[in-house]
Amino acid sequence: MRPWVNVAVLARTYNLEGGFVARPAADLPFLLEEGMEVALVPPQLDAPRRVTVRSVAPKGDGSAVVFFDEVTDAAVAARLAGCSCLVRREEVAEAIPVSAEECPWIGWQMMDARAGLVGTVSAVRQGPGQSWLVVQDSAGHEVLVPLVDEFVKDVDEQTRRLSVALPAGLLEL
Repeated sequence: MRPWVNVAVLARTYNLEGGFVARPAADLPFLLEEGMEVALVPPQLDAPRRVTVRSVAPKGDGSAVVFFDEVTDAAVAARLAGCSCLVRREEVAEAIPVSAEECPWIGWQMMDARAGLVGTVSAVRQGPGQSWLVVQDSAGHEVLVPLVDEFVKDVDEQTRRLSVALPAGLLEL
């Protein structure tokens, strides 16, 4: 898994003090927050490559006005307009689903020893303490199943089936 994730793009400069209008990347919510370290790509000559978010002011359209400690004038901001903002994955892990390339079980059926067919694994969400499998049941509801080694009993690659033994009551939450 890559340690940095693209969360926003600096769409345009905002004012003469080095502000930007930033938009979220790749169908994500707006994730930049004050104090975050951000790597700007592609790197620009005579401009910082890493910056710290000084302030964020959300706009009504999903974008936000963002200021960075290291960008203090319009000339530097103009060089950075169009750059993507990368942040460390652990800072935004809960908001970013793991991609299919990173989880081979997406699209697999989940079978519980007690309940039978739980549904189809549709995504993986990273939490601060563990990952969660997102399972769509036959009624189209999402079920979150903690991805814990003790729950996984068998992985059958040929039938694309994940067999689990979930604690009683977990599926009713």
